[in-house]
Amino acid sequence: MQILIILSSSDPEIKWNAVRFGNVLLGEGDDVTIFLNGPAVDLAAGDSATFPIAEQAKLFSLSEGVLAA
Repeated sequence: MQILIILSSSDPEIKWNAVRFGNVLLGEGDDVTIFLNGPAVDLAAGDSATFPIAEQAKLFSLSEGVLAA
């Protein structure tokens, strides 16, 4: 199945959960694209030990997920 996740929040927890959800879908064999809109374009902003956005984004990209802005 082809899945599109539209992310437009700058909240680190929301960004982290969106990318984690994308990784789960990729693990189930779906084709996933995350479209970054507005304040979400700076995906790594807010990266921390609590919300490791960069780590999840790297895993997403290495798993053939598509990030678009």
